[in-house]
Amino acid sequence: MKVRILLALGTGLRRGDIDSLKISDIDFEKNSISTTSRKTKKSMASRPVSVEVMRELSKYVCSLDVGHEKLFKTKFNHRKWRNICKKAGLDDLKFHDLQKTFCSLLAQNGVSTAVTQKLLEHSSPNLTNKVYTNVDPVLRHAVEQLPVGEWL
Repeated sequence: MKVRILLALGTGLRRGDIDSLKISDIDFEKNSISTTSRKTKKSMASRPVSVEVMRELSKYVCSLDVGHEKLFKTKFNHRKWRNICKKAGLDDLKFHDLQKTFCSLLAQNGVSTAVTQKLLEHSSPNLTNKVYTNVDPVLRHAVEQLPVGEWL
């Protein structure tokens, strides 16, 4: 489950797309993954993945049996996910919330909506902004310009 969570947080991939990954989709030299969305049917030949996530992914792949084609032997287990969330005190957390976190973190760090939209394979920037980002970086930057320190 750890690798699934890292992939969701580090790439914004949907749960079903993570489950359908094959080892051959991973390019360890270029730190990227080739994906085809089960939902949108769009494909991204080279989805960038952070070095840290790729490092964990490499460890995981090395632990698999030789000749294993699919990245994960089993489908996503809802019961296991619920137990993990419960132990962490996050009873209401849905796996989809990891994709929302990915988007929000990109926005908070100044990544444009256009880039986020492309990474999520959304058809509309409005969808990306309304549903997936909870902090507009321009608004955050504007608020940070206030001289609050002087007021205190």
